[in-house]
Amino acid sequence: MPRRPTSRYATLTRPELATLVPELLLIGQLIDRSGMAWCISAWGREEMARVAIEEWAGASPVYTRRMQRALGYEGTDVVTIFKGLQLDIGAPPQFMDFRYDVQDPWHGTFHLDHCGALMDVEPMGEAYVRSMCHDIEDPTFDATAVATNPRAQVRPVHRPPRTPADRHPHCAWTVTIDESHPEVSPLAAYHVIERTRAAHLELDPIDPADDGASDYSGPLVSDVDFAAFSHSALVRIADEVCLQMHLLNLSFVHAVRRRAASGDDATAIATRQLVGVAGIAAERLHRALGLDAMRTLELHPLLNPAAYVDASVAGDSLTVGPSPAREDAAWITLCGPGRERPLQVVLRAVDPHLDVEVEGTPERWTARVVRRDQPAPEADEVAVTRFSTGSSFAFQPRRALPITPV
Repeated sequence: MPRRPTSRYATLTRPELATLVPELLLIGQLIDRSGMAWCISAWGREEMARVAIEEWAGASPVYTRRMQRALGYEGTDVVTIFKGLQLDIGAPPQFMDFRYDVQDPWHGTFHLDHCGALMDVEPMGEAYVRSMCHDIEDPTFDATAVATNPRAQVRPVHRPPRTPADRHPHCAWTVTIDESHPEVSPLAAYHVIERTRAAHLELDPIDPADDGASDYSGPLVSDVDFAAFSHSALVRIADEVCLQMHLLNLSFVHAVRRRAASGDDATAIATRQLVGVAGIAAERLHRALGLDAMRTLELHPLLNPAAYVDASVAGDSLTVGPSPAREDAAWITLCGPGRERPLQVVLRAVDPHLDVEVEGTPERWTARVVRRDQPAPEADEVAVTRFSTGSSFAFQPRRALPITPV
C-alpha cells in the first residue's frame, strides 16, 4: 500500500505552527467575504443568504466531528460545542471574539466582544445585518451544534442590528441541551458533503509522546493557547483547518451550482471566490511567517493538506497530479493550463512582478514561475475581499484561562 504524503506543515517549527494556525482559521472565514460578493451580484441579497445557509450547514457538522476526533474531545455537552467553535473557521479567534460561560454540562452562554463579520457587514446597511445575524445565524448555529448533540438549541439573548449603534457586546446567545427538545436534522447539503473524499480523508495521528499537549481533552479555556500544543498536534490541526476550508468550499460550490444558469456560470463564481481568498491568504501567510513566494505557495491552503492535494514545489516550479481533491472537484481543479489566475494572485501577494507559465493537461500540469518587467495590478477579486477587516486584522497575545461552571 503506498504511503500517504507527509504534511507540508511538518517542516515548520513549533512556534511557526502556533502562528500559522490562527492565520488559517481567519483565512477560512474570508472564504465568505470573497464568495458572497459574487452571489449578491448574481442573485441578490436574499438568495446569497440561502447560499450561505446551505454552505455552512453542509460543511460544519462534517469538519466539527473531524476536529473532535483528532483532538480527543468528543462528547455531547456544551463544553464540547464550545471547544468546537474555538477551532472552527466560522469563529476565528479574536476576529470573532467569542467569550464563553458554562453553567453545567447542558447549559451555557456566549457573547461576542468583537464580531469581525459584523464590522464588515454593518456599512452595507441593516438589511444585510439582518440577513447575516438572523437569517443565516439561526439555522447555521444549530447545524454546528448538531455535530455534538442534535437536541442542542442556540438562541439569541440579543443581536444586531445594534441598538444603540455602539452596543457591546455585539451579540449574546444561550446554548441549552434538553431531552425534550426536538432533534435537529442536518440540511440536505450535509448528506452531499459527507460523501466527499475530504470528509473521510485520513491524516497522520498525533504523536502522544511529542513535547506539548496532544489533545484538548482537558478543561475548556477562554482562549486557545496554540503554543501549548505539541508540534505533532499543531501539524494535524493545521491540516484539519485546511480541510475545513475545502469542505466549506465544496459546500459553497454545491449551493452555487444549484442556482447557476450553467456550469460555466457556476465555475466563474467559484473561480472568483478562489482568486479573492487566495490572494489575501497568501498575503497574510507571507506577512505572518516571512515566507518567500514559492514557500507561500507550498504552504497555501489551496495545496494543503498534502494527503488531499498532490502537489510538489521544486525550485521555481509547481507540479500537480491526480489526487482526492481533484476527485472532489475542489479548488485545485480551478487551476492549471488556461486557469492561471489563482496561482498568479498567490505569487503576486509576495511580489507583483511574478507570473506563471503552465503546461500539461487538466489532470497533471506544471507551473513555472517567471518574472515580468512591470508589476501586475491587484486583481479585482482580491480588492473585493480586502473590503473585509479580516484582511488586515492583527492577533494579540492572550492568556488561556480555564472556564469552570458558574
